Amino acid sequence: MVEGKRFNVLIVGGGTAGITVASSLVRRQGNRALSIAVIEPADDHYYQPAFTLVGAGVCSLDSIRRGESRLIPDGVHWIRDKAAAFDPDDNVVTLAGGDSISYDYLVVCPGLTLDWQKIQGASEALGSNGVCSNYDPLHVEYTWQCLQGLKAGDKALFTQAPLPFKCPGAPQKMAYLAADHLHKKGIDCDLHFLTHAPGMFAVPLFAKELVKVAARHNINVHFEHKLLAIDGENRRATFEVPGAENAASTVEMEFDMLHVTPPQSPPLEIQNSPLANDSGFIDLDQGTLRHTRFGNVFGLGDAGSTPNSKTAAAVRKQSPVVVRNLLQVMDGGSLNDTYDGYASCPLTTAYGKVLMAEFCYGGKVTPTFPLDPRKERWSYWWIKTTGLPFFYWNYMLKGHEWFFKHNSDFVDPT
Repeated sequence: MVEGKRFNVLIVGGGTAGITVASSLVRRQGNRALSIAVIEPADDHYYQPAFTLVGAGVCSLDSIRRGESRLIPDGVHWIRDKAAAFDPDDNVVTLAGGDSISYDYLVVCPGLTLDWQKIQGASEALGSNGVCSNYDPLHVEYTWQCLQGLKAGDKALFTQAPLPFKCPGAPQKMAYLAADHLHKKGIDCDLHFLTHAPGMFAVPLFAKELVKVAARHNINVHFEHKLLAIDGENRRATFEVPGAENAASTVEMEFDMLHVTPPQSPPLEIQNSPLANDSGFIDLDQGTLRHTRFGNVFGLGDAGSTPNSKTAAAVRKQSPVVVRNLLQVMDGGSLNDTYDGYASCPLTTAYGKVLMAEFCYGGKVTPTFPLDPRKERWSYWWIKTTGLPFFYWNYMLKGHEWFFKHNSDFVDPT
C-alpha cells in the first residue's frame, strides 16, 4: 500500500527516461537524502532501439530484455502500478489501483501508446497471415519469421505512420534489412515502402541519401500513403492517398508480408490531464523541459511536447537537463541547463551498414564524429549493434552522464 505516501520526487514511467532520471538523481543528490519513487506497471524492460535487429534476425528478444526490478536504483521505491489521474494543483497522482500519492516534484515520462485501433483490422491481423510489427515486443519475432518465409515473386509492404511516433527511422530500416536479406538469399521479391510523409526523412541531408539507398535495394517508394485497414485473411491493405482537388481516395494492395508501424499517442491519462497541451502531449518548455504552467513538474521522452525526434538518444541528452534543472529548483536557483533538440537515428541501410543521422531542433545536422554524415559505415553498424546497447545497460540506465559532444557548428557540405 502506498496510499497517502509522499515523495520528494515522483517519476511517472519506468522506461528509458524514468530509469535514467532516477539513477541520475541518486548520483547527483549529494546530501539531500531525497525520497524518490518510480511508477511503472511493467515487469520487463526492453532496449527498444534493437527491436529492428530482432525483426531482422540479428539478435534475440531475450538478449535485449531485462527485469524491471534489476534496473530500479538502490534506494528508489518502485510502485508497480499505473498512473491513472493527475492533480498538479494539489501535487497528487492517483494510481489505477485507487491509491493516491503526493509529491514535492513530479517528473512525467510515460512514453507513447500503440494505437492499433486506429487501423481497421490491425489488432485482429497482427501476428498472423504475414502481418507483423517491430513496435510490439509480443510480435517482433514474427517479423523475422515472415521475412524468412518470403519466396520469389512475393510482395512485401513496409508502412510508416503519421508523425509523431517513436524511432521514426525504424520503418524504413526494416525495409532495407529485408531487401538485403533477400538479395543475399537470391530471392527476388516485390518490395514497397509506403509512408504517410511527403518525403523519405525530415532532414534533407539524410533524405537525399535514403532515396539512393531505397533505389539501390529496388524498393518501390510511395509517399503520402496512410494505412487505413488490414484484411489479414485475404492479405489486403487499404491506404488513404491524395485525390483530385485535395480530396482523399483509397487504394488497395495485396501482400504476402506486411510490416506495420502503428499510430502512436500519449497515454489517455496524460491527454485527459491538466499537464497536456492541445495535442495531448505534456506541455513542456522545449529548452528547460519544465512544464509551462506547473513549476514543480518536469517531463521528457516520447510523451513530451518538445519538437524533437523521439529516440532513446534524445532521452540520453534530455535526462541530464531535467535532473540538473530539477535540483536547481529545489535549491532555489535558476534553470541553467537547456536541451537543444538533439536526436540520433542510426539508420541500418543493410547488414553491416549504418547511416548515422544526428540532428537538433529545426533539422540542423549535428554529427558527433568528424566524418561525413552522408556516408554509410560499418563502424556505425558496430556502434548500433554492440556499442550503444552496452552503453545503455551499463552507463545510461545507471545514471552515468558520459557521452561525446555533438558538433552544433557543422555546415552542410551540399
